Amino acid sequence: MNRYLKLVNMEIHRFRYILASLMVVTLISQISSWIWTLQRAVSIKEQGLSPADVGFELPKLLSFPWAIVSTRQWFILPILLSVTVLVLYALIIWYRDWFGRSTFIYRLLMLPSVRWVLYVSKLTAIVLFVFSMISFQLVLLAGESMLFNMIVPAEMRTSSTFVEGITMNYALEILLTKQFEQFVYSYGLGIIGIMVLFTAVLLERSYRRWGILYGIGYVALCAVTILFPALLLGLDRSSGYYYPSDIYAMELAACLLVSVISVCLGFWLLRKKITV
Repeated sequence: MNRYLKLVNMEIHRFRYILASLMVVTLISQISSWIWTLQRAVSIKEQGLSPADVGFELPKLLSFPWAIVSTRQWFILPILLSVTVLVLYALIIWYRDWFGRSTFIYRLLMLPSVRWVLYVSKLTAIVLFVFSMISFQLVLLAGESMLFNMIVPAEMRTSSTFVEGITMNYALEILLTKQFEQFVYSYGLGIIGIMVLFTAVLLERSYRRWGILYGIGYVALCAVTILFPALLLGLDRSSGYYYPSDIYAMELAACLLVSVISVCLGFWLLRKKITV
């Protein structure tokens, strides 16, 4: 356990500046657009300008969901940037050890502990990075709600719930799901995707040129396995042969199968195929 925690801490330490940069970009993008939009709307209302004067129409009373809709592009862009960086880092997190100074991977593989700890520590680090960004976004939304109440006078605003604001932005709705089952399903698929990517990288590292084909083929096979129940058995078709509950059960079984195979194959490759 001590070795595992040290490895997780090492991965967090290596990614800390990139993670902080993503948070800063998200903060600047959302807060600056939020303040500018609210101040402009309040100024237009105070001056009594008509839609013909400003080129658009404001609601009679401003609301938190309206502000989310008005600034949605400045929410979506940093979210997409963060997702892209995290997905790329899930790939780079292995290769930086191989191509880093003095092939750092050899030192990691020679540590006096089982090698699967290295796999699990990298997976844990990626998951922690994802949930750190989610937590940061929740804190930002709470701060933006406070800013909304501070900037917009009481007579110009109407009350609305926090959840209503999230549902007005598609990216936020995916990132911060309302239902626990949907949260588990969405992020469970994400974690499975990371495990599949990890195993594909280890296949490439184990078999080199042939490993590239093995890795691509493995990713494709896993994608087909997971998508088959939903797309081909008629989840969205009322005339489908199987009941939705049956297809959900098949989907769950497919996800469990892919995750177990990915972890077991990754452990086996680290133990048997990758040598120092």
